[in-house]
Amino acid sequence: MHITLISLDNWGLNKHIAADLEKQGHIVRHIDFNTFKYKYPSVFHKAYNLVLKAFFKTNLKHQHYGKEIINELKKNDQIQDVILTIKGDFITPESILEFKNYTKKSIGFFNDNIYRCPKIKRVLHCFDEVFSFEKEDCEKFNLKFAPNWIYNSENAIPNNQFEYDVFNISSIDKRLPILKRIAANLASQHSKFKFIVYDKKQKDNDENITYIKSHMPLSEVNDYINRSKVLLDINRLGQIGLTFRVFESLGLEKKLITTNTDIKNYDFYNPNNILIIDEKNPVIPIAFFENEYEKIPDSILSQYTLKDWTNRVVFQESPSS
Repeated sequence: MHITLISLDNWGLNKHIAADLEKQGHIVRHIDFNTFKYKYPSVFHKAYNLVLKAFFKTNLKHQHYGKEIINELKKNDQIQDVILTIKGDFITPESILEFKNYTKKSIGFFNDNIYRCPKIKRVLHCFDEVFSFEKEDCEKFNLKFAPNWIYNSENAIPNNQFEYDVFNISSIDKRLPILKRIAANLASQHSKFKFIVYDKKQKDNDENITYIKSHMPLSEVNDYINRSKVLLDINRLGQIGLTFRVFESLGLEKKLITTNTDIKNYDFYNPNNILIIDEKNPVIPIAFFENEYEKIPDSILSQYTLKDWTNRVVFQESPSS
């Protein structure tokens, strides 16, 4: 099959989808519109963009993304069997509708929720099929459910000597106070941890947190993960869809600390491996670090592999069981 993947791959995760599809023998093109930089031609364009965002729910950057993506689609030498778009809410509906001129089937996947990103709603009708990692959105808007995926199981490095007890990397948002409370709890019991927050403006200063002004390459993130015994996951307000921290922990057989209570409803949940904490009063028992990880059966784990994800989303096959 001829498949084009369109995504805002700011963390470098989606390139694994393209690689997996190529490994399966498909002809794949990845258009990463995170590389399409937009610069305002003048201060007037910047002011005009403020008007567009405030009153017309669009902006020049999203229009730019759409135009550049369509220019890239025109370079394909034939109609695609599938165009898969991730983060379609960063593209105008008009552009996404035009994608259909270049494919037999247009599929959208969202690993953000509509509560946090309401712009998702305006593009749902533009696709032939839409998948979301958010169960509530699937029920409310008649979408198909697909969680995120394990991308890093082959990166596992046997390691009994860890530099950090807990690791987390995230972008600056309303989760920061929760992260600080968790850091304070870990520091009080002399646990070693590495918390990294991506913040362009870097206004905050906390000795327990490392702030970075540019995105960290995924290879460097994976290096920190391999040097850590346990991963920390903090879900955003109103979101129960599972983040990549969850699937990184599954792929590398690492324990997980999370604030997401919905994780109890997944078949891989094991309280020995996954500690659910109260975000207002996080308590992390030392014993959680001392007990060994209990291996998840392959029959369960296989449902969350990248190959299973592409089968479900791209090829519309039932998940493994």
